[in-house]
Amino acid sequence: MAVTSNNQSRRQFLLDMAKTACGVGVFGLGLGLYTRQARALPPTAIRPPGALAEADFQGACIRCGMCVRDCPYNILELARPEDDLATGTPYFVARKIPCEMCEDIPCVKACPTGALDHQLTDINKAKMGLAALVDQETCLNFLGLRCDVCYRVCPAIDKAITLERTHNVRTAKHTMFLPTVHSEYCTGCGKCEKSCVLDVAAIKVFPVQLAKGELGKHYRLGWEEKKKAGESLVAPEIEHQYNLPEGFKYEQGPGLSGEAVAPHAAPAAPSGAPRALHGDKL
Repeated sequence: MAVTSNNQSRRQFLLDMAKTACGVGVFGLGLGLYTRQARALPPTAIRPPGALAEADFQGACIRCGMCVRDCPYNILELARPEDDLATGTPYFVARKIPCEMCEDIPCVKACPTGALDHQLTDINKAKMGLAALVDQETCLNFLGLRCDVCYRVCPAIDKAITLERTHNVRTAKHTMFLPTVHSEYCTGCGKCEKSCVLDVAAIKVFPVQLAKGELGKHYRLGWEEKKKAGESLVAPEIEHQYNLPEGFKYEQGPGLSGEAVAPHAAPAAPSGAPRALHGDKL
């Protein structure tokens, strides 16, 4: 009887161990999938000013909520478990309520870990996101109407957003003023998206890594390299020698020009000179 009892206890022990291992494995798989999903920042979620790169930010943010507490306009929220970003991290949605760009940036000062970079002291240099005019088919300015609201509300007007004039080919007699975003000055505050008068905004603010492209490292911009070096990096073009008809010339750019010069005519014979003989006749 004692042997049978020991065998049953051993089987029960092994069964419990197997259940525990399966449970730990399933939990680890779920945690891994959650962590992988949370690393991606949804396109509508914008981080506060001074946020580090997303991976670094998630590593440094301790989910304390101090930035949310000190935001005077109640713009920031903390992500909840059902949200599609790391739980407890701060964010805002531009279409819902944009950043007011406080000059003293209280949210950054409140951050105890540096997840919001304390070296950011000028809100105009913040890179919360980047605005992009994503739908020219519905933007009123591209339809030839005057709207300009996104341009007017931009805190960096005439820098982050400018109006580029172009001829309205549809009416043939009007000018269109097209909003154009300049990434160098755009802070991603979201005021343009919030103010867009359409039911669905034609201009939207995305996290910078989603809105902006990136050149490959093998690309070199000639004009930038020339500026750094102080001179052109390529040898000047050698002037080509062309064999052209007399009177023509060729210039790089304008191309061929000039007129052909008529060949020289034979000089006329003097009036008093004898004409040539053809056999025995003149």
